[in-house]
Amino acid sequence: MTRQTQSDNRKAVAQHFLLPDAALTLWPGWLNADASHALQTRLIAELAWRQEQIRIYGKTVKIPRQQVWMGESHCSYQYSGVRFEPTPWHPAVQQLCQQVSDATTSAFNCVLLNLYANGQDHMGWHADDEPELGMAPLIASLSLGASRRFDLRHRTLSHRLQLQLDNGSLLLMAGACQQHWQHSLPKQRRVAAPRLNLTFRYITPVC
Repeated sequence: MTRQTQSDNRKAVAQHFLLPDAALTLWPGWLNADASHALQTRLIAELAWRQEQIRIYGKTVKIPRQQVWMGESHCSYQYSGVRFEPTPWHPAVQQLCQQVSDATTSAFNCVLLNLYANGQDHMGWHADDEPELGMAPLIASLSLGASRRFDLRHRTLSHRLQLQLDNGSLLLMAGACQQHWQHSLPKQRRVAAPRLNLTFRYITPVC
């Protein structure tokens, strides 16, 4: 089930997807084409991108994309047996984080940036359910560059959803989405252009 509302923060119309055990909101065109292109070009050029190695089924493999983990100093993050320490905020990303927080009325203090060189780069089925993110994390995902397919599937039910994440779109995954759903970015061999994805998260400081 979907419904639409006008965003107070941007001219984009919000599309609300009411799913079992999850709530998704998509703002197509949340960032306009010129701003998206300028930001993508700047971040690709200025960030220290790395192709990380992770452990999968006992094997060490290179992930099919490049990444940067960024945020507040306490925002360490463990994924597939690898511990990531955050790089300091890039000014443009920090400003964008505040804009995303304002648009979604949610707090974020870290971001995972994924750079997909073309349609061969991809992300397999997973959930952003690491302990650092809490029981019901909010994930705000901003897409820059090439339009890519985004798939979701319920862990126990037969429900599936397929979205097209276009340049400048903002997707908010809320509720118990990460507990009950998985998502992926499949290969699309006909996609030749790069896509940069920023997924904003919140990690509670440890006192």
